[in-house]
Amino acid sequence: MDLWQLLLTLALAGSSDAFSGSEATAAILSRAPWSLQSVNPGLKTNSSKEPKFTKCRSPERETFSCHWTDEVHHGTKNLGPIQLFYTRRNTQEWTQEWKECPDYVSAGENSCYFNSSFTSIWIPYCIKLTSNGGTVDEKCFSVDEIVQPDPPIALNWTLLNVSLTGIHADIQVRWEAPRNADIQKGWMVLEYELQYKEVNETKWKMMDPILTTSVPVYSLKVDKEYEVRVRSKQRNSGNYGEFSEVLYVTLPQMSQFTCEEDFYFPWLLIIIFGIFGLTVMLFVFLFSKQQRKEN
Repeated sequence: MDLWQLLLTLALAGSSDAFSGSEATAAILSRAPWSLQSVNPGLKTNSSKEPKFTKCRSPERETFSCHWTDEVHHGTKNLGPIQLFYTRRNTQEWTQEWKECPDYVSAGENSCYFNSSFTSIWIPYCIKLTSNGGTVDEKCFSVDEIVQPDPPIALNWTLLNVSLTGIHADIQVRWEAPRNADIQKGWMVLEYELQYKEVNETKWKMMDPILTTSVPVYSLKVDKEYEVRVRSKQRNSGNYGEFSEVLYVTLPQMSQFTCEEDFYFPWLLIIIFGIFGLTVMLFVFLFSKQQRKEN
């Protein structure tokens, strides 16, 4: 029975005036039972090949950009030019007016850039990608949800102290906030995460998030080289941005005789205290002997 229904469907597709060729067949099959659709799955649109949003990001809560994949010419369906449209909600109602992307150039290929004139921090947005009048992808968000700051800059370090054994050392790592982040006026409050590891290791050690632009790192091994990196995010919202450039920390061995397995006993101090103790004991002995003679 299914075979006869399929033949009838294909016959109708061939005589359709509204569509031509495979487009008519696909349109009719989309209304047929799933068992019929599965007979010729090649007629279904491969949605995985259509452009999709990859990310929307605001580096400083004043502008933002959205990016999408470029799959226009790789799918089974020949899509037309990709356009981005957006709308935003004023008060409690969404505006029905969809406006086209104001700038397809500034943020790079396959992107749309919204400068400060088109950015409202507290008003939600909806955006959609269209081709030939049809929507291929869409998403909604508020700008605060997509804040990802630029990487911190100007990383440097100073030596705090070295252990008595010369095995470990403590350092202070400092950096500066991204230049476009307005932290002086409080428009952005950044939270930082520092990670470090030995050069030959693969796993990074993470420190607790902090609000300051410096942090001590304790108990690093001397005669080792470390990698340090820092990233930031808007406090209480948003996601971490990209990591800073890696800072390399080299801790030279403080003594050519020092190694982790060795521990040198302070013999000089022992000798000095020993001589002092023997002198006191001798003095007490002579003093007590003199007292007995007098008695």
